[in-house]
Amino acid sequence: MNITLELPSELERELANEASQLNLPLAEYILRVLSFRPFLQNPPKTGVELVTYWESIGVVSSRPDITDSQEHARRLRDQAEHRELA
Repeated sequence: MNITLELPSELERELANEASQLNLPLAEYILRVLSFRPFLQNPPKTGVELVTYWESIGVVSSRPDITDSQEHARRLRDQAEHRELA
């Protein structure tokens, strides 16, 4: 389905800026924002519901390169603790 929509200039700039920060085309970013609507209308109320939601949108298991999550977290924490400030 194709829909043509006239956006106010300010809203278009905001959406375009957000899309570019995520390296997404504007149309794809807007589609993601619109598909997120059901989550906002009925947000998860428990941890189980949140994990179920994350699984449904592909967040869980989205990093197959991380085989040991605890080790990965330790490495990230160590990097943060030892980074040099400019």
